[in-house]
Amino acid sequence: MNHIESFASGINEGCAALITDEVSRRYLSGFSSSDGVLYIVSDRAYLFLDSRYTEMAYAAKARGDIPDFIIVSDTRPFEEIHKINRTERVSTILYEDRRTTCYELKCLREEFPKIRFNSLGNRIEQMRIVKSKREIECIKAAQSITDAAFEHILGFIAVGKTELDVAGELEHFMRCHGSDGFAFETISVSGIKSSMPHGRPEAVELTENSFLTMDFGARVDGYCSDMTRTVVLGRATDEMKEVYQTVLKAQSAAFDAICGGVSGDVVDKAARDYIDNSVFRGTFGHSTGHSLGLEIHEAPGFSAVNTESIPSGAVVSVEPGIYLNGRFGVRIEDIVRLTDNGFENLTRSPKNLIEI
Repeated sequence: MNHIESFASGINEGCAALITDEVSRRYLSGFSSSDGVLYIVSDRAYLFLDSRYTEMAYAAKARGDIPDFIIVSDTRPFEEIHKINRTERVSTILYEDRRTTCYELKCLREEFPKIRFNSLGNRIEQMRIVKSKREIECIKAAQSITDAAFEHILGFIAVGKTELDVAGELEHFMRCHGSDGFAFETISVSGIKSSMPHGRPEAVELTENSFLTMDFGARVDGYCSDMTRTVVLGRATDEMKEVYQTVLKAQSAAFDAICGGVSGDVVDKAARDYIDNSVFRGTFGHSTGHSLGLEIHEAPGFSAVNTESIPSGAVVSVEPGIYLNGRFGVRIEDIVRLTDNGFENLTRSPKNLIEI
């Protein structure tokens, strides 16, 4: 059963689902478009697209790349939806309350005054937690490109290069080796800027005997990878080595807690306690990890506020860090697939302290 069939099986008689969000539409239909409407009623699904996408959609359907739904080339989908509602006797439309603005809902109610609108809640987001075999293959392919980019960048980093040079080279390499985009804006921060978890790369030259943190990821068929590595340009001081080893051991402590069914707060606590029991207490501010897939940040995550269990098949990052404001910082990040007996680490790049 594909995503759209699984979703449609939960729609009651007299109801239809209106999917307008780009990510949700892609997840259910398998087709990527910046605009469009997916309408699911009874045992039928209609994908409304304008002329920019219809040819691509028909070609994808002919190849069997997307499910066998009805493709409608129409820039005014609501007129056709009125006809469908009369034929199918639709009285209720389920809408994405988490992704629909108040204004958009107001317009929908004005367009369909006799229809009741009920929220979908997190139904689609819940479906997206457990990755299918194909989704895992895409994430692994994206991570493989990301790992290769890290190996490549180690030979590129040198005194005189800038943070922007490093970020640009990582992105160029990923594009040239099969990435269909970037999972997020590449982070490349050096020296005192490495204490900024999401610092932006600038025309700042790399300096000797300092940290360089790189957080980056490729995309394959829309699915994200995510990895952070911190290296030293030159030689690390004893304090830098201590910070690095503390972060690495905190990640190992998190790994020891991971398995399908574990709650997010348990994994977060394992990493956080290790850091807080060291001399670097209070220097790890963000959560230990987040899920990822078609979006770089998805639910659920390894965080102190997530007390719900995370099922086998979820893909989550594991990324503790220590940040000494105005001095330097270290973050190490892998992505893992939870299993009944533990986890599978999808990241292959080395984590020993690398001095260049």
